[in-house]
Amino acid sequence: MSDIVSLVLAAGKGTRMKSALPKVLHSVGGKSMVQHVLTAAATAGANRNIVVIGFGADDVRKALGDQAEFVVQSEQLGTGHAVLQAKELFQDFTGTILVLCGDTPLLQGAELARLIEAHRAKDAAATVLTAHMPDPAGYGRVIRNDQGQVIKIVEQKDATVAERQVSEVNTGIYCFECQPLFAALSNITCANAQGEYYLTDVIGMLADQGQAVWAVPAADYQQTLGINSRVQLAEAETILRRRKLIELMEAGVTVMDPASTFVDSDVIVGSDTVLYPFTWLEGATTIGSNCRIGPNSRIANTQIGDDVTLHFVYAHECNISDKVTVGPYVHLRPQTVLASGVKIGNFVEVKNSSVGENSKIPHLSYIGDTDMGSGVNIGSGTITVNYDGKSKHRTIIEDNAFIGCNTNLVAPVTVGREAYVAAGSTITKHVPAGALGVARARQSNMADWAAKRAQRAQED
Repeated sequence: MSDIVSLVLAAGKGTRMKSALPKVLHSVGGKSMVQHVLTAAATAGANRNIVVIGFGADDVRKALGDQAEFVVQSEQLGTGHAVLQAKELFQDFTGTILVLCGDTPLLQGAELARLIEAHRAKDAAATVLTAHMPDPAGYGRVIRNDQGQVIKIVEQKDATVAERQVSEVNTGIYCFECQPLFAALSNITCANAQGEYYLTDVIGMLADQGQAVWAVPAADYQQTLGINSRVQLAEAETILRRRKLIELMEAGVTVMDPASTFVDSDVIVGSDTVLYPFTWLEGATTIGSNCRIGPNSRIANTQIGDDVTLHFVYAHECNISDKVTVGPYVHLRPQTVLASGVKIGNFVEVKNSSVGENSKIPHLSYIGDTDMGSGVNIGSGTITVNYDGKSKHRTIIEDNAFIGCNTNLVAPVTVGREAYVAAGSTITKHVPAGALGVARARQSNMADWAAKRAQRAQED
């Protein structure tokens, strides 16, 4: 299918979204609407993508980067006009153009592959993906002849009373052979109720020329729904989330309460993992097998191994190896790397740090910009003091070191292998391997201090 190019129409503002953001960049299921469309196109076999941009053009370019080529529709004069903006990019192309809408995030690659297969089986000049909507109001109607071929698509505002009774509607998704498409586009006009250049007029022109034009009804009309408002965006979110959870459950993942579990489209979860209620899995997150995630956990763009337990955890842009236990009430910040067997307890924050195998940070600690070896024990209330007001500095804690409770490690500083730091110390110098570091004021006791204090209070 190397001769398939997708042409995605994404120039509209989306007035009903009431947003400064281009409509197609609104996120649903963890990525933008237009990104969902490009994913579906790639799954169906398109190896080149062209996106027609207009409102917020720079934002769309930046969001999609090198995933697509771009052409600009400066004025939104209709779908036919939008396609014409890409004509120069198809000068030497003789294959199939898959015309898509940038606001249809529910569309799946398998549906597009079925459309392409039908298009080629009929040796058609054009094939329309249609749908039978529960309420077809507002959609263009697909008019067929007795042989089932499409003879025209008529927009509702231009349709007769009889044509409006037709329930099969145009979804705005098409397969066209390149040369017939652009030959017909050169002849369309804006003589219609909207005063626009309709891409749908090409269908009637090709049919009048005796070229084969067919239609393929979508297996599920919901896949073809365009998103035009925040309400519809939320409805699409619900559909995508449910679709993803069904995919995971059928692959062997336990989702205890689907109604309170939120998993983005690209997340990967291994079998026998259990997702507890109020868990969010976002972005490019991958989770291994036999894990326990949640409740009340949010994991974003994080790689997690097998046999991991995370409960009441917020982790983003981290790497967590096998057999790690974290929580409750833990924040794992970007560039945190936890090796196998690490245990992190309640009220701990770890940032830009590596923690070696079987090390423990049980509770009430901040570990930032730290390289920690294996077998380390971090006492309660330990703080790595990594910021001097101008620059960040790193702390090194070598294998099997023991850090006493309520310790400050003022970076840059190193605690050597199998060294000890006494509780309550503020360490500002390196502690050699095997040594005990003590850095606290000597205790002194003032006899009868309480009684003297009470007497002074009475005298006052």
